[in-house]
Amino acid sequence: VRAGRVGAGLRVLDASWYPLKERNARQEFKERHIPGASFFDIEECRDKSSPYDFMLPSESHFADYVGGLGVSNDTHVVVYDGDEVGTFYAPRAWWMFRAFGHKEVSVLNGGFKNWVKEGHPVTAEVTQPTPAVFKARLNRALVKSFEEMVQNVSSLNFQVVDSRPEGRFRGTELDQGLESGHIPGAVNIPFHSFLSETGHEKSIEEIQEIFREKKVDLSKPLTATCRKGVTACQIALAAFLCGKRDVAVYDGSWSEWFHRAPPHYKVSEAKRGK
Repeated sequence: VRAGRVGAGLRVLDASWYPLKERNARQEFKERHIPGASFFDIEECRDKSSPYDFMLPSESHFADYVGGLGVSNDTHVVVYDGDEVGTFYAPRAWWMFRAFGHKEVSVLNGGFKNWVKEGHPVTAEVTQPTPAVFKARLNRALVKSFEEMVQNVSSLNFQVVDSRPEGRFRGTELDQGLESGHIPGAVNIPFHSFLSETGHEKSIEEIQEIFREKKVDLSKPLTATCRKGVTACQIALAAFLCGKRDVAVYDGSWSEWFHRAPPHYKVSEAKRGK
């Protein structure tokens, strides 16, 4: 997405989130953001009744929330975040919009870090968007439940790609306090594989090659998973850039799988080593 004037038909959303000990996303937004942008609070726009982090909200919750940010069904939404890697939480917001039936949504390539580096304008001025009406309809094809993931272990109806770092996938390092490991049959492609050193998305050719090397067939059904359904959306975005628009995300990801799956459905090298 190129830099351009933020007009009525375009809404820019900052979807940054960081562990609070490290950075305060809302405070940083108040201090500087892309002119005309609004803050998309991933802590607010989620299912707060779920024991798991960042699960999709209901259709009505999402519709009310993004409507309040001035997004209607005709708005082109551009999402970005300020993470040091370039893009971290923005693909989650991008996928959420798509899961609720919104087609016109893009991710700012390179994120806020590169926006600033390239000398584009920033402001502390907060724009009050005119509330809009957004009608949300969940596209079930883009979301996988725990039950569907369990069924797939034996049926192998779709490929599963896990975007976590290799140590967490293999079970050799803790995953934010949880024992780690992976879903049987999953393939590991850490999400940062798709980002260049500058924090931009790699070229389509490079992305296709990464999937090919891991024997992931983009012509066949594919579901992405991670720790809490965030970096999995980077897999969906990378595949989308290659023309595959139907990658589903397992919303509960490892945080749900760890608590609910039977022990033999948690593959871990650490356990084998005991």
